[in-house]
Amino acid sequence: MVIAGYSETLVEFKSGRSAYDFAGEAFAGLLASTGVEKSVVDGLSVTVPLSECANPFFAVYMTEALGLSPTWLNYGGMGGCSATGGVARAMTAIREGQCEVAVVLSADAPSTNWAANYGAFRGEFQDPVGVLSPPAAFGLLMSRYEHQYGLNYEALAKISIAQRQGGLVNDNAFVKLKKQLTVEDYMNSRMIADPLRLLDCVMFCDGGNAFLVTSAAKAKELGIEKTVRPTAYAEVTNFKGADPVADITETGFSVLAPKVFAKSGLGPKDINSFHPYDDFTIAVMMQLEDFGFCAKGQGSDYVMATDLGRHGDLPLNTGGGQLSAGQPGLASGGLNLAEAVRQMFGEAGERQIAKTQNALVTGIGVIPYARNWGTSTAMILEAS
Repeated sequence: MVIAGYSETLVEFKSGRSAYDFAGEAFAGLLASTGVEKSVVDGLSVTVPLSECANPFFAVYMTEALGLSPTWLNYGGMGGCSATGGVARAMTAIREGQCEVAVVLSADAPSTNWAANYGAFRGEFQDPVGVLSPPAAFGLLMSRYEHQYGLNYEALAKISIAQRQGGLVNDNAFVKLKKQLTVEDYMNSRMIADPLRLLDCVMFCDGGNAFLVTSAAKAKELGIEKTVRPTAYAEVTNFKGADPVADITETGFSVLAPKVFAKSGLGPKDINSFHPYDDFTIAVMMQLEDFGFCAKGQGSDYVMATDLGRHGDLPLNTGGGQLSAGQPGLASGGLNLAEAVRQMFGEAGERQIAKTQNALVTGIGVIPYARNWGTSTAMILEAS
């Protein structure tokens, strides 16, 4: 199975557009870039958007909006994991003969229309009064991490700065994020949820992305030359869910990393570029640890000693990631995946990296209060 194409829209703030609108643009862009006729698409995976959370039939209505009659439909409710998860599920559907050519589509417009109601089994603990949603939850996570391991805030600044360099030359990035960053800018940015600063956070925006998934044989039949192979995928939801007082600094990636490395035959030293889900800088640092780029608790030292730029030791979110391109709601997992595919296709322009034999992409979904994030996904892509 291969990813045989990708498409992205501009990331915009308060665009005034709907998730359907962005989805249509991303879908049209995918068909144009691959040369595939709409009639060929018989599978569709759609991500639940924050701007349409109240609509349980959003995926069904999306088929109407796009004029599709798929024989396989998936509605991905894993937030930032839904793009990689959608690719994995599309691959399974194709193997099982449920479809031949699937599109994994994510679009959201939360800065225009916020319609999310997280709810929960225990709502008072999911979104308690006085807690400002994900930033406050990650502020607590940062505090706990610092208590256990220590934390160099200049290392978090370096993550922001490294990713900003990619965002500056990303035509799709939100235009108001295209400003140079310095360590001083980071340290002086206002406190959001102590010790989490403004420049530790993503900015909610609007946008969409799409991927074409099919078999290698079908891609050849369709005349598509550029493809990448997802050679390893793993996910886990509600990590340590049976533990009522789980350590929130222990993430699902700690169990996913060995699985994807074993499946692919690769290790941390073999990874050409790393595209971790980056809703907050501390999440990036913790993933560097969990995937074995450094030992647990040594993230600060590793970041300070490592060149994370596009010409460096470990190119990190080379398009700016969500931190420096903007977070298009729950379509955000596709933003990092699109950059990985773009780099491997050799289409990244000014930010193109030299080594593109593989890439590691992750997803994070849902931020429960006083626990680690809800779902974790990891996917390794390799050159076809």
